[in-house]
Amino acid sequence: MDVYLGIDVGSVTTKLVVLDTNYRVLASLYRRTLGRPLEAVQEGLAELKTRLPAACRIAGVGTTGSGRQLAGVVVGADVVKNEITAHAVGASHFVPDVQTILEIGGQDSKIILLRQGVVTDFAMNTVCAAGTGAFLDQQAFRLGISIQEFGPLALRSKTPVHIAGRCTVFAESDMIHKQQMGHRREDILYGLCQALARNYLNNLGLGKSIQPTVVFLGGVAFNQGIVRAFEEALKMPIVVPPHHEVMGAIGAAILAHEAMRHNGNLSRFRGFEVSQIPYRTSSFECQACPNLCEIVQVRVEEKLIDRWGGRCDRWEFREEDHQQEA
Repeated sequence: MDVYLGIDVGSVTTKLVVLDTNYRVLASLYRRTLGRPLEAVQEGLAELKTRLPAACRIAGVGTTGSGRQLAGVVVGADVVKNEITAHAVGASHFVPDVQTILEIGGQDSKIILLRQGVVTDFAMNTVCAAGTGAFLDQQAFRLGISIQEFGPLALRSKTPVHIAGRCTVFAESDMIHKQQMGHRREDILYGLCQALARNYLNNLGLGKSIQPTVVFLGGVAFNQGIVRAFEEALKMPIVVPPHHEVMGAIGAAILAHEAMRHNGNLSRFRGFEVSQIPYRTSSFECQACPNLCEIVQVRVEEKLIDRWGGRCDRWEFREEDHQQEA
C-alpha cells in the first residue's frame, strides 16, 4: 500500500504524519524538538516505523517548518514547502470553505487568508513570544498547573481580570500583581487567554479582513480557553479541525502525493534506515559579498550530502562537489 509521509520541524515541536492515498491519517507523531531537529526527525522516523503495517511503502515525502531544509536532506524529501503553504493545504482538506487560518506554535504565530482555496495574504510573528505555546507552558508551570489543566480551569472564570499582553515581561509581571491582589487563578488564566487573543489580532490581524470560516491550528488550539477568547474577540465561531496540531505535516504529505502523482517519478525517500545514519551539520559565513550569508552543510562522515543558505548559487550543492568530497 502506497502511503505519503509529511514532516513539520518547528523550533519547539516536530510532527510526522503518514497518509494513505485518500488522505486519511494512518499514523502521527507529535514530539518535542528540544533544540535537536536532526535527532528529533531520526527518532521520529524510528518510532513511526513501528506504527505502520509492513505492507506500507513510502511513495512520497514532504517537509515543512523552520527545519524543512534539514529534514528534507535527511529523509530524502520529494517536496520542501514553507509552512504557510503546508498549513493552507492541510486546513483546506479538512475544512474546504476555510477563509481564515489562525495558527499559534511553540515560538511563533501566523495568520493566513484564503479566498476560493488560494492564499491571498498572510503574516507571521517570529520575534515576539507573547502568547505562544512556550509562553503558556511557562505561565502554567509558574501557577503550579499542567498545560493540560490550563484550558479547563480558564473556562471556569466568571470575572476575568485584564492582563497586559503585548509583551511577555509585562504580562508575567501583571499576572503576579493580580495574584498578589487576591484574584482567583481561573480569572487570571482567562484574562491571559483574552490578552493573547487581543495581542494576536492587534498585531497579525491588523488591517486584515478576517472572514468565516475561521480555523484554529497548532498545539495551542488544544486550549479551550484560548479558543473561546478568540470567538469572543472575533464574534464568530472558531473551527478546530481534527489533527490540528499536525496540520503542517498533513499539508506536506498531501503536497508530496500531488507532486508524485503528476511527475510519476520514484520517491527520493532514503528509507527508515536514515534514523541510524550519523549525519553531521556545520555552517560557515560566506565572505564573497556584503550579504555575509550563513551557509549550512550536511555530511555523512566526510561525504557532503547537501548545502544551502546562500542568496546566490555560489555554494549550491553540485554533483562535482560530491565527487570531490568522496
